[in-house]
Amino acid sequence: MSVPEVSLTEETIFTWGAPPLKFGAGAVDEIGFEMAGYRARRVLIVTDSGVHALGAPQRIADSLRRYKIESEIFDGVHVEPTDDSMNKAVEYARAQGDWDGFVAVGGGSSIDTAKAINLLTSCPGELMDYVNKPVGEARTPEGQLKPLIAVPTTAGTGSESTAMCVLDILSMRVKTGISHWRLRPTLAVIDPLLTMSLPPQVTAASGMDIVCHAVESYTARYYTAFDRKKPEERVTYCGSNPVSDLWCERAMQLLAHSFRAAVHEGADNLEARSDMMMAATFAGMGFGNSGVHIPHANAYPIAGMVRDYVPEGYPPAEPMVPHGQSVSLTAPEAFRFSFSSAPQRHLRAASLLDPDADKHNDEREQLPSVLVRLMRDIDIPNGIGGVGYTEADVPDLVPGTMKQQRLLATCPKMPTEDDIADILTGSIQNW
Repeated sequence: MSVPEVSLTEETIFTWGAPPLKFGAGAVDEIGFEMAGYRARRVLIVTDSGVHALGAPQRIADSLRRYKIESEIFDGVHVEPTDDSMNKAVEYARAQGDWDGFVAVGGGSSIDTAKAINLLTSCPGELMDYVNKPVGEARTPEGQLKPLIAVPTTAGTGSESTAMCVLDILSMRVKTGISHWRLRPTLAVIDPLLTMSLPPQVTAASGMDIVCHAVESYTARYYTAFDRKKPEERVTYCGSNPVSDLWCERAMQLLAHSFRAAVHEGADNLEARSDMMMAATFAGMGFGNSGVHIPHANAYPIAGMVRDYVPEGYPPAEPMVPHGQSVSLTAPEAFRFSFSSAPQRHLRAASLLDPDADKHNDEREQLPSVLVRLMRDIDIPNGIGGVGYTEADVPDLVPGTMKQQRLLATCPKMPTEDDIADILTGSIQNW
């Protein structure tokens, strides 16, 4: 039977991938068993000093030891990683010799740093060789990386599911990333018990990252709307698609049920914590394939150009805008902009996030109003003005957003510089 040849003017193929998943209370104590399955004998545990002090990395080292696996703990991860902090982590790992595998334990910062270590100890070259264009060279990893087990301790980034790592380029004052399917962790181990002591501010910010991952992915440009590509030209973000949609819808339902409870009752509510961990992973399984768009593109300069804002609940006390905050601050205005490109998707997202929300006469306002009400309830800063920016800063922020073409290309309604300026200006205050 022959396959007919047809002339195709639009994309007909989407890709979807995710790591195997082990989920449940106590799952962290089975990492030794899992890593032994990869025949690893020497493993680097990558974390930050705060997580190290809480004891989880040592528990993982003990689990590895039970299976005769040697390990060392590197706790030099910088919260909101930079090119400098990632280079130092890579230098440390290279100086210690060869590793058979890696375990990342912490938030997205630790998991993303471990991805960079894995890449640059497995493949030739330096960090900027692999950073996305136009900031870096976007080199493709030449071969398979080492086993990487990702153990998130916050419910937000979904980095345990994704094929990208994010970092600040200090010299350019811009946040960008490295994207390739080989970066995706080999296994995600999700233990809700590791999140029980998270402060409310961290829970709130991390949770808004889940919200934006799910909604941006769900409202992203549909995969068939892209020009047909050769296999080697397909990128990690392929557009919204039937499989990613399922994960994003379920993530939004979990958020509706448990997000506020996790913020306000997190120390005593294991069910809410479990739902948030599951929502983060599910949203990662969605956006890690379909992509995100304007809120995340705006987040990069918002985080990269911060001056004086110091968030509560985040050590050390230095100016920064946590990633989950930075992506949320322009989301209401961004979804007003994108509404006309996919009205039913925006309305469905609003309904999933808040089934009981009052319906506005202006349908364009339904999703923004749901987001604003949620952000107010969990004490997210009121727009970019809440983290120190004014209308006078907008012209300086716009170029940082426009550099994120990898993200903006996924928006179903491609924004101009003037559009981004209007979105940022409209986001000085959200209420």
